[in-house]
Amino acid sequence: MIAYNHYIKFIPKFTHHKEVKGSFSDVITIMKSATSDISDKFKYELAFFNNQERDISLYTDRALACTQKGQIWAFEVKNVVTFFWHSGTFVLEYIAYKDFTPELLEYWCLHIVLPIFFTVEETFDFFHAGAVEVMNKPVLFVAESFGGKSTMTDFFMKEGHTVISDDKVATYEKEGQLFAVPSHPHHRPYRKMEDLGVYIENFATQAKPIQAVYELEKAEADAKITITELSGIEKFITLRQASEFNLSFQKMKRFEFLMKVAKKVPVFKVKVPWDLDRMGEVHRSIVQHSRNLK
Repeated sequence: MIAYNHYIKFIPKFTHHKEVKGSFSDVITIMKSATSDISDKFKYELAFFNNQERDISLYTDRALACTQKGQIWAFEVKNVVTFFWHSGTFVLEYIAYKDFTPELLEYWCLHIVLPIFFTVEETFDFFHAGAVEVMNKPVLFVAESFGGKSTMTDFFMKEGHTVISDDKVATYEKEGQLFAVPSHPHHRPYRKMEDLGVYIENFATQAKPIQAVYELEKAEADAKITITELSGIEKFITLRQASEFNLSFQKMKRFEFLMKVAKKVPVFKVKVPWDLDRMGEVHRSIVQHSRNLK
């Protein structure tokens, strides 16, 4: 598998989209719908909280449960766009509203809707994390809100590390290993609503087994940098809090997935001094630690 962004065929094309043939037998197509209203098809709604000051909801025509072939799903960004698809297909159609722009289409599609699509369709499971490669092996950074995840990802990127994902890391299991799937080649080291960020040249193009997960914890500016392995319930809680989409109807599946991750991937807590001048020390500590893992 390669970056999930590379499975997509946008109609129309976008500036930084690259269509690359991957291992999927079909390419996901995003296209404008011929219909202007599908609201009468849906009976069930799941509202989402988001920080983009938009009302967003997921709809379906059947009870909220594991998806069935042919089931219709829709994701609405109020006053902007509604995406909808039939489960088991690789075509996402969209309906544009009064606030629609091509830039908003690209943002919502790549950053939010495709991860939800892949989650609902049970293709990938997602972590809210930054991810880079260290010696060609993926490592993930997780943290609480404003906990330094984006800053750490940005620093590693500037040090020449290949980026896997800026914010949402798709994963899947194969032959007993957990793989990290590259997302879309954009990085947002700042807080700006409905913005994909800057384009990344040094971006991963294939999925690879995850080396480790690093939970970042703020420490005093003069604190010693420490890296401690987590185990048991503490490890599971860290993974649970880093889950990206905890859809109510996939609760049991998500629990089983996290239990598998806890068994297969080491998780470490990193005490990070809250001083940008010491980021180089933190970077060197994580790189050396990752290199020493088996």
